[in-house]
Amino acid sequence: MAVKSSVRAPRLSARGPSRGWKQVAANQAFLLPAVAAFIFMFVIPLAQSFYWSLTDFTGYDPNPNFVGLANYKLILADKSMLSGLAFTIMFAVGTTVVVTALAIPLAVQLNKAFWGRGFARSLWFFPAIPSAAILGMVWRYILSPLESGALNTVLKTFGTGPVPWLSNSRLAQLCVIGVGVWCATGWHAVLYTAYLQSIPAEYYEVARIDGASSLQQFFTITLPLLSPAIVVSTFLLMTGGLKVFDLPFTLTNGGPGFSTYTITHSLVQFGVGQGRYGISSALAVLFTITVTAVAFGQLRLTRIMERHFG
Repeated sequence: MAVKSSVRAPRLSARGPSRGWKQVAANQAFLLPAVAAFIFMFVIPLAQSFYWSLTDFTGYDPNPNFVGLANYKLILADKSMLSGLAFTIMFAVGTTVVVTALAIPLAVQLNKAFWGRGFARSLWFFPAIPSAAILGMVWRYILSPLESGALNTVLKTFGTGPVPWLSNSRLAQLCVIGVGVWCATGWHAVLYTAYLQSIPAEYYEVARIDGASSLQQFFTITLPLLSPAIVVSTFLLMTGGLKVFDLPFTLTNGGPGFSTYTITHSLVQFGVGQGRYGISSALAVLFTITVTAVAFGQLRLTRIMERHFG
């Protein structure tokens, strides 16, 4: 006669896998607010902008007429918009290259121990504190092309005639980029300084023992280990440069002519100023595509730098 064992074998229950799925679902539920915010604040407005870009929407008529790609053709034929696109790219690329070239050596100097280092860091960081619109008004007075302009008044004492800083197209573009560089260099130098402080001092001590010069230490130790900071800094500079509005608007108001126009300036003018929301929406779609391309380019650059310096 078989004896039944009192010890029961563990029963496989379907509740185990269900608990796993419930845990995953509970974890994913925390992402719902972020996903909802992304959909309502980016996806839906972008879809509406794309729809309006295909119409003659003015902001008042609830039933705009469908015009197809006419708004896009108008943008590509409008000199002011093309000028705004060209200067926006020029400003973004110019400020990114120059600020990076200046901020890294400045950060290396600010990271050294010297008397008044804290004050020097604060002094360089100060241009990033006021609003860019306010700084644009200040520099508009300094760079005034009139003889009464602050800089021209100083040049007059040396016997130099007034320079058309903001009345010459090329000079105006260089002035806007120069002021943008002046505003951003100190902030990004402080960013690089924070990364420099995380580099172990032993690396430099070993390099000095091996006889490496300061320049060799910079290119073999400092610059490779700053690659994450460079990626972050250039990404912020490029995205900030592409959406710049307040500095050129208060400094030159887009002039002379359309030489310092920006994409955001055109968006405000055609959308808010003239009520041509169809054209403004088409420009916003093109702007979004440009920023997306830049973002993917930055990600590509990040991978290249990680492979090269990793």
